[in-house]
Amino acid sequence: MAREGQNRGNRRDRDETPEFADRLVAINRVSKTVKGGKRFGFAALVVVGDQKGRVGFGKGKAKEVPEAIRKATEQAKRQMMRVQLKEGRTLHHDMEGRHGAGKVVMRTAPQGTGIIAGGPMRAVFEMLGVQDVVAKSIGSQNPYNMIRATLDGLRKETSPRSVAQRRGKKVADILKKDDAPAAEAVEA
Repeated sequence: MAREGQNRGNRRDRDETPEFADRLVAINRVSKTVKGGKRFGFAALVVVGDQKGRVGFGKGKAKEVPEAIRKATEQAKRQMMRVQLKEGRTLHHDMEGRHGAGKVVMRTAPQGTGIIAGGPMRAVFEMLGVQDVVAKSIGSQNPYNMIRATLDGLRKETSPRSVAQRRGKKVADILKKDDAPAAEAVEA
C-alpha cells in the first residue's frame, strides 16, 4: 500500500513542471447573500508562462485565497499557447487585439526599450519572455478583458517562416520587400 502512495506522489512530482513562472494579476472578494447573512469567497486571476514563448491565463474561485490561486494556476497551465518571438525578445509585427470592450495595441520595439505596458498586459509579456515591446490598452480597464484582448492579439502573431511556408516561398522572398526601398535609394 505504501508503495502505491509513493508512486502516485512521484507521478505528481513529474507532472508538476517547475519551469513555469506565474504572476497573480487580480484578486477579488465576492460575496453571496444567504439566509443567515453573507458568505465570502475569492476570485483570482493568474498568468503563467515559461518565459520562452509560452503563456496562458486562468481564473479560480474558492473560499480561501491560496486555493483560488492554485485553481487559477492549474487552469492557466492547461490553457497555454505558444507565440513566435523575433530574436526571442520582441514581436514580429504590430498588432491589435480585442475582447469585448477591451482593445489593446502592441508594437514591436528596438532592443533596450523594455516592456512599456500597463498592469495585466505587463504580466502577460513578462511571463511570455518578451523583453522589448510597446503596448497600449484602449477601452476596458477590466483586467480579465485586457488579458483576453492581449492573448487575442498574440494569437494573430505570425513569423516570416510560417508565412513563407504557407505561401510556398522562401523566407528571403518574404523579407525582401523591406530591403527593396533601401536598394532603390542606393541606386538613385
